[in-house]
Amino acid sequence: MILWRSVVGKLWGTILLLVSFVLFVLTILMLEFIENYHVDKAEDELTQLATKVSLIIESHEDQELAKSISWELADELTHIIIVENENNVSNSPIKDEELPHLTMKDIEEDDELSLPLTKQQKISKRTNLEQPNDVFANGEDEVLIVGVPYKVSETKTGAVFISQSLKAVHETTKETTKYIILAAGIAIILTTIFAFFLSTRITYPLRKMREVAQELARGKFESKVPIMSNDEIGELGVAFNQMGKQLKFHINALSQEKEHLTNILSSMADGVITLNIDGTILVTNPPAERFLTSWYYEQGINVESGGELPSDMKALFQRVVSTEKEQMLEIIIQGRSWVILMTPLYNQSHVRGAVAVLRDMTEERRLDKLRKDFIANVSHELRTPISMLQGYSEAIVDDIASTEEEKKDIARVIHDESLRMGRLVNDLLDLARMEAGHITLNLEEISLNDFVEKVGRKFQGLAKEKDISLLTEVHIKEPTQVIDPDRIEQVLTNLIDNAIRHTAEKGSVVIEVKDHTDGVIIDVRDSGSGIPEEDLPFVFERFYKADKARTRGRAGTGLGLAIVKNIIEAHKGKISVHSKIDEGTTFSFFLPRKKLESEYN
Repeated sequence: MILWRSVVGKLWGTILLLVSFVLFVLTILMLEFIENYHVDKAEDELTQLATKVSLIIESHEDQELAKSISWELADELTHIIIVENENNVSNSPIKDEELPHLTMKDIEEDDELSLPLTKQQKISKRTNLEQPNDVFANGEDEVLIVGVPYKVSETKTGAVFISQSLKAVHETTKETTKYIILAAGIAIILTTIFAFFLSTRITYPLRKMREVAQELARGKFESKVPIMSNDEIGELGVAFNQMGKQLKFHINALSQEKEHLTNILSSMADGVITLNIDGTILVTNPPAERFLTSWYYEQGINVESGGELPSDMKALFQRVVSTEKEQMLEIIIQGRSWVILMTPLYNQSHVRGAVAVLRDMTEERRLDKLRKDFIANVSHELRTPISMLQGYSEAIVDDIASTEEEKKDIARVIHDESLRMGRLVNDLLDLARMEAGHITLNLEEISLNDFVEKVGRKFQGLAKEKDISLLTEVHIKEPTQVIDPDRIEQVLTNLIDNAIRHTAEKGSVVIEVKDHTDGVIIDVRDSGSGIPEEDLPFVFERFYKADKARTRGRAGTGLGLAIVKNIIEAHKGKISVHSKIDEGTTFSFFLPRKKLESEYN
């Protein structure tokens, strides 16, 4: 089956069928020609023989001698009948009994054979004596009959009939057929060899082209077709190699364009989703995939089977397709705010889809809220001291304070409130510089033991006043650390001050320093009132204060922990808080080990 499907098999079969058909037609025509030629020649010879016999019969007085001479003219295949009248019929001796012979009965029963006797006409007929009316009778039993009239007397006529078997003609035809079949077999063999030779010369380059085409389909563009001739097939091979080069060039160009586009989409901070006209997703980038994953999670959809858009985006897509204009939408998924800008894509003059750009506006919205909260908090923080300054200064102007002691109390309040405003403004300036990245660290190599002891001693007096136990514990192998001592002292001051202010009498505050793999960890732990769990994520934000009922006395500005966080992050460290209500709070910050620049030189 593989041979018949190939070009070689088809070409060989076509040539073989063509040669076989030509040989078949040629054989039939040749056999017909040979048979007709021999029959015509035999007919001429029998006619001449019959004429001779009639002349011999007419010219001899002795009929028996004439007949004897006539019988000598007949061969094994020839039979002569001399008919003078119905009662006087002479037959030549029969030399082969197996061959069919003409009889007087055959002549009388055939109207055509009776013509020489009845109408004195010459006749010639080819017939089967055994089955004269059967068209499909055996051809070897055929005979050729010739009848010639002659004069018996002036008033009477007779006829000479000569019949000859066509067995020799048919045997000649058989032999000829054998030789033709032999020649046809040789011709078919030679044709097959020629066909395979010719088809191989043609199909070998085609097979190579097929192999190269398969290699090209697998991405091996270096494969080439060997050029073996300068004919049309050779030109086809050259064109095929040129096509391979062009295909490689265009594939590389498309790959570069695709890679370039993929890199652009992957590196974009905004999400991009390309949609088909039916709303199916064609292309996404990582931010867009995170957006869709969040939506699938929120809706409880399997991520692997998910391929649809959020319902709000579907409605937006329908508006874009119907209006053919840019549309915008903002939706909130998993607590994050996304702004979606969708634009129609055109295929010439028709809309073929849309492209959606998704921007995560959570941080912008948070900053907007922080900006608004900052203004509100600053206004709130400044309003109280300003109101008190204004009120007490009016009291002085209006001479409400009558005694010297009252005037001192009013001046003391004005002084405290002005200091409070000063602290607030300084904290705001420090925090603004830190968040802007303008903080400068004056790194020094110091002994943590001495440094922590010094900070602890500074708060011993305040701790004793409130009957609070203040302890320092240092458990480190390498006592020295490279830090900015002023900034870290500011951190510890803020944390220890908060711990003392939020710890009741008989409580404790512990400052613990311990080793870490890449640095040290400093914990400030108190046994105070603790921070509610819902407030823990926000304690390092500006102006954020926990329950005012727990401040126990003077309240802070709400900026201290924000400043602490910025100082720690400037040291490439981290700070965290753990707390439980009525069990205490622990602030922990990590400081990595560093070396002074002079040590590298």
